Amino acid sequence: MNQPLSGRRVLVVEDESLVAMLLETILEDMECVPIGPASNIDEGETLARDTVELDAALLDVNVAGRQVFPVAEALKSRGVPFVFSTGYGEGGLPDEWRGSPTIQKPFTEAAVRDALLKAMGVAEV
Repeated sequence: MNQPLSGRRVLVVEDESLVAMLLETILEDMECVPIGPASNIDEGETLARDTVELDAALLDVNVAGRQVFPVAEALKSRGVPFVFSTGYGEGGLPDEWRGSPTIQKPFTEAAVRDALLKAMGVAEV
């Protein structure tokens, strides 16, 4: 089956190991290539800045007690689309990040796929 996200390299920044493993499985099921997961902000920033080919990212808003926005800034400066994941939905984001693609935990595979497609501007095939 030809997946619209096939081969896309997606950075995962998530500190909860079970959630990170779930995201990796979801991405692999969509034929994406997971990058990471980064389990802290410093690692996430490094991967966001230094990974040559990145097509998108999934960013947990609260990573080990720190907010993920420095990673989002690094991605934004490179033009890499991203999706926030949070237990609070978009309403839990600061004003300057509202309107960014956001999925609410707990999420489904369909929610992850739809958010990535929207963030990347990819049409469903």
